[in-house]
Amino acid sequence: MVEKENENWGNKALEKISQTAFTEQKKARRWGIFFKLATLIYLSILLFFFVSSNNNKIAATGDFTALISINGEISSQSEANASDFKRNLNDAYSNPGTKGIILSINSPGGSPVQAGIMNDEIRRLKSLNPQIPIYAVVDDVCASGAYYVAVATDSIFVNKASIVGSIGVLMDGFGFEQSINKLGIERRLMTAGKNKAALDPFLPVNPEQRAHVQNLLDQVHQQFINVVKDGRGSRLLAGDEIFSGLFWSGEKSIKLGLSDYLGNVDYVAREIIGHKRIEDFTTYETFADRFAKQLGVSIGLEIKGKLFNNFVLK
Repeated sequence: MVEKENENWGNKALEKISQTAFTEQKKARRWGIFFKLATLIYLSILLFFFVSSNNNKIAATGDFTALISINGEISSQSEANASDFKRNLNDAYSNPGTKGIILSINSPGGSPVQAGIMNDEIRRLKSLNPQIPIYAVVDDVCASGAYYVAVATDSIFVNKASIVGSIGVLMDGFGFEQSINKLGIERRLMTAGKNKAALDPFLPVNPEQRAHVQNLLDQVHQQFINVVKDGRGSRLLAGDEIFSGLFWSGEKSIKLGLSDYLGNVDYVAREIIGHKRIEDFTTYETFADRFAKQLGVSIGLEIKGKLFNNFVLK
């Protein structure tokens, strides 16, 4: 009798364990299905925003003024980059409805390479399309690398309070050699090539390396000066002071010959180009770009820019 009760108890226990395991499996499957559906919905939402945010270009018809904005620092990693700018400018010039182009500029400058590519592309397309005028219209600031771009246009319009100029080149960084000495930190750096560690922030500045870098800056500065003189020509009314890195108000910049007239985007489209309808050909940062940056894709580039010397037209 006892043996039979033990057997029944064992069977019931086994049955209970089986039922519990089956229930847990069902829960696991349901959670698995839930997470798969959630992931699918999430990816679908991302795809939707990615596709919709990439639809920046308007299928413009009729006659209009084309607008391309240059906002923020000019860099290969920013919205204001040469690759997007070239594509936008080519799109504007190739559209049969484009009767004039406005570059709306609000930028402190940036990469001399990116600015140079943008300047070259403006001049190339101007020569191929002389019937389409192109103007720069300055918002708050058009300095350094941004001005490098602006001088390639036919005329530069400013607000009287705009900031214009800063024709110069800089390379900035920090020196921590005294700090690490006070902290008792030993710098252990191995290189192949005696100048490979030039301007290392944890080592004293080598006079020969400093002179080499200064020569490099002077070369790029002279390139900048030549571009400004070529773009502005006889309109420049001031002497070499305008190439010193100083900047001026929009009103003063007209008197110096750095810009031409007062005016905003709407005024230039309506009164100068003669077509008040404006179509925007600018490539804007997409949702996918913003999402990637939020995930930290750009952190490495940011750290590199902060730790190492920045070579910019600012």
